[in-house]
Amino acid sequence: LEADHACAYDRLGECAEKGKTIMGAAPHSATRRDWLKAVSAFGVSTLAPGVTLYAYGTAEKAKAGPRWGMLIDASRCVEGCNACVTACNTENGLTPSARPDATAQWIRKVSLADPATGRKRDVPVMCQHCSNPPCVDVCPTGASFKRDDGIVLVDKHICIGCRYCMMACPYEARSFVHEDHSDQNPDAPRGKGTVESCTMCVRRVDAGQIPACVEACKGKSDGAMMFGDLNDPTSAISKRIAELSTVQLRAGLQTDPGIRYHDVI
Repeated sequence: LEADHACAYDRLGECAEKGKTIMGAAPHSATRRDWLKAVSAFGVSTLAPGVTLYAYGTAEKAKAGPRWGMLIDASRCVEGCNACVTACNTENGLTPSARPDATAQWIRKVSLADPATGRKRDVPVMCQHCSNPPCVDVCPTGASFKRDDGIVLVDKHICIGCRYCMMACPYEARSFVHEDHSDQNPDAPRGKGTVESCTMCVRRVDAGQIPACVEACKGKSDGAMMFGDLNDPTSAISKRIAELSTVQLRAGLQTDPGIRYHDVI
């Protein structure tokens, strides 16, 4: 990002040097009309959230990329089924601790009940991969970050374990690594004293595959979990969301989660 911003500012500087008519730097010989023309020629294109490219002479916008997300159909989620949790633990090398409070939960099953009707639902809850993630806002080192495709991650190299992100997360989706681990999965590194959470199986996604929880769910809960590009109206997940009534957890907080739920209490 720093390189992108540097490039943007370099271009801004070049434009100012060439025309001397940008941001109020017009020479005395230039008329007000000339100055307005110069400003209108200065285009702004957003390449990705947080990354802006300034270009002289064009205002063409870059094409939006994918935003990965999930749809969880609670009506298809089998009560007592933990296939998604097991698959997540296996994929990421998460092993139970002798201390219950030290056991990581990247995904957990939550039981919901309507006291008025007695209706019950079991649904998986994980990092919601928000468009406006509070965990990223409060992180003092930048260890918590959101990729351009919407996946929220933790950079273990710069996480200092302050746990601000854990306190900020309204979904209680993050875990703290209390113990040393010698049986780590190289694709999902863990480090004592750092914070971790669901990565949406980013390694698999980057390889063109689906997250392990979604893959496991297909054979256990009649496909209660669906993964895909929320930005593509032609994707299977977008078409399904258009057909169903869906909700986002704690939508009033305006975090815009990338996980949608159907038929919850």
